[in-house]
Amino acid sequence: MGASFVMGLAGFGIGLVSLALLPYVMSPADAIVLMTLYAAAFALAIFVPVRRDFTSGRVGDLVLGTVAGTPLGVWALASFEASLLNRLIGLMLLVAVALEWRGRYPERLEGRRWGLGAGVLAGVIGGAVGTPGPPVVLYATTQGWSPRAIKANLQAFFVVNQVVILAGYWWTGLLTREVWRLAALYAVPAIGGVAAGMALFDRIDPVRFRRLVFALLFVSGLVLFARG
Repeated sequence: MGASFVMGLAGFGIGLVSLALLPYVMSPADAIVLMTLYAAAFALAIFVPVRRDFTSGRVGDLVLGTVAGTPLGVWALASFEASLLNRLIGLMLLVAVALEWRGRYPERLEGRRWGLGAGVLAGVIGGAVGTPGPPVVLYATTQGWSPRAIKANLQAFFVVNQVVILAGYWWTGLLTREVWRLAALYAVPAIGGVAAGMALFDRIDPVRFRRLVFALLFVSGLVLFARG
């Protein structure tokens, strides 16, 4: 519920938050596939109320990149051991937190190569460890978009990104009956969380809330990376 609340509020982060906790109660592979299912559905739901702020020409390069990068990420998820996946998840959390805390975002990135590169990284990372957000969020913050445009464009991208990744999971046999069972089991709190986040999008102080979330992510990422 907490992870879906973050996504409903900020437009991203369901993988970062949920994968800090879910690998403790299920296999990393099942956790990643489960969150990809939720992320695809929730991205579409979040996109609808902000669709008028969507600028299709801005996400084309991201989509092309993610289609190219996803097969490598899916292969990694199907091939790596659980302990390695845990460490990869922990490392992704720590990298995301470090970027956030150090404020190492450039003011502007010009040229198609940046969009394509961010899309490729999102495909690889999303397919392998279920956290496609950091590369495209970083890219989005350098494009001069308004907050609503960032949210709309990211959701449009995530719908495509997650569907492509899910197709890869299905092809490799990772989209199992157990994952569907878990998706049904956690559906009610997940839907409640994303609905609450969407409702509070314009009402909550995002700076303070974001700091708390990333502090929790840091602790979880450190534990996952250390223990494997």
